[in-house]
Parts: sequence; C-alpha cells; structure tokens
Amino acid sequence: VLSPGDKVLMSRFGQFSHLWVDMAERLGFEVDVIDCQWGTGVPLDIYAEKLHADKAHRIKAVFCTQNETATGVTSDVAGCRAALDAANHPALLFVDGVSSIGSIDFRQEEWRVDCAVSGSQKGFMLPAGLGFLSVSQKALAASKTATHRHCYFSFDDMIRANDTGYFPYTPATQLLRGLRASLDLIAEEGLETIFARHHRLAEGVRKAVDAWGLKLCAKQRKWHSDTVSAILVPEGIDSADVVKRAYQKYNTSLGGGLNKVAGKVFRIGHLGWLNEVMVLGSLAAAELALLDCGVDLAP
Repeated sequence: VLSPGDKVLMSRFGQFSHLWVDMAERLGFEVDVIDCQWGTGVPLDIYAEKLHADKAHRIKAVFCTQNETATGVTSDVAGCRAALDAANHPALLFVDGVSSIGSIDFRQEEWRVDCAVSGSQKGFMLPAGLGFLSVSQKALAASKTATHRHCYFSFDDMIRANDTGYFPYTPATQLLRGLRASLDLIAEEGLETIFARHHRLAEGVRKAVDAWGLKLCAKQRKWHSDTVSAILVPEGIDSADVVKRAYQKYNTSLGGGLNKVAGKVFRIGHLGWLNEVMVLGSLAAAELALLDCGVDLAP
C-alpha cells in the first residue's frame, strides 16, 4: 500500500517494534522513528505533535505495535486513531497485533485501522505457521496506486483466488482446519469474556510479581499487558539462568529477555487457551527457579 521513499512514522520500545522499524528501513522507506524507553509504549503526544506539524501530509503511514511481546507493554491503538483525526491527517494506520488480536480488545473498524497483522501462535491458539493480514477498503484503494514491489501477498492475487474459494499458492490446510476449531472456541466463549479472562489472569501474575518484591519491565500501569508479563530480576541475577533452571528442573518454558533486556527480564505468557491452574503452575515454577538462582523472596 506504499511506494518507495514514502515517509512513515514509527516508534521503537522493544524487540518487535525494533524489528518492524528495521524492516521498514530495509524496504527503503523514509522512517521517522521515535526511540522510547523500553517498558513504555507508543508515545501518543509525540505522534500528535508530528502529525499536526505535517501540513504537507508527507507521512503516509503511522505504525503502532499494540502489544510489545518483549517487554510486556500494551499501547493505545484508539489513541493513535484519535491523534490522526485531531490533525485531520490522511495517513494509513498499521497495527502489529501478533500478541494482542484475539486476546485483548482490538476494533479494526471502530478505530479505522487500515492494516493489522497477527499470527496463529498467540491468541488463535495454534502452532506457528499462519500469518493474518486484515485490510481496510482505504488500504485496498491505496494499493491500486502504490508502486512498491510486491508479489507474495499481492492483494489482487489473493482476492481473485479467494473469490473462487482458494489461494494463489498451496495453503497450510491442517492449520486452517485448526483455525476453524479455534475460531469456534473463541465464538463459544465470546470476545468480551475472553478479554475479561485475560485481564483477570494477568492481574494474578502481576500480584504474584508484587508479592515477590519484584517489578515489571512495563514502567506504568497504563502500559501493562494482559497477554505477557516481562519481569525484572534483581541486580546480580541473570534472567537467563532463571529461564534455564525453570526448564531443566521444573519442565516449564519461560520467555527470555531479548536485545536491551537480555539477562534482565524473564517473561510469563498468559494468553490463549489458559486457565487459573495453568497460571498457578507457571508461577510456582518461576518462584522455585528464582529461589534456586539466589533471588531473595518469601516463598
């Protein structure tokens, strides 16, 4: 939906927002990137300032990583739309919803998101392998005049084949069958109930972190993610040792720290098909691993 050299507005505050910036730069876009403290999210005030100042509408797209998986931070997509509207700016709105869509509130039509990407391995409760891209009519129209090269995910090719009930390439049929079952589970539980369950279980993890006397990587409550918590370990402790101990002794896979937070955080994912007992199990294994690694906490 873009053309070579187009200017785009992005922010970087974790490994996956960083990778998105890296991708945009490699593809030859003019990237106006705002570097933020890891543990915070999309800086809406700076976005608003830049959009208001862009009277010539050189910015063609605004990017928002809704949930930064590396730091356990959720950003305000509706706030991005509000900033665009307040500036009366026509830029497209792109959302990385890989670890958010299907688990926390996301409203593509209401927030007028033009392109949203997600993956099968998070809220859709499947193995990795399917990528999802949902596209607005505005983005489809933009693709008609965009000149950036594209082949694999050509909208025209996709729509033409989809109209016949198929794909322009060999589909991952087993994953699509699994997706049918996942969507049935989602429909049966209901999105509002799913969002509430994720919030309740995430609050349980956050209360455990408080009880341990530890802190989250997310700097403020407004950034707290209901799908993943990145937990800071005390000075002198390597979080990689905690992850290794949990796996080798307690048969539990915790997430490690990435890039700037490598060795500083471990992550507990709490999304998808998850219940209270599973969360308690992960907390127990994390607590035991922390104790084994010399973290001073009350069991």
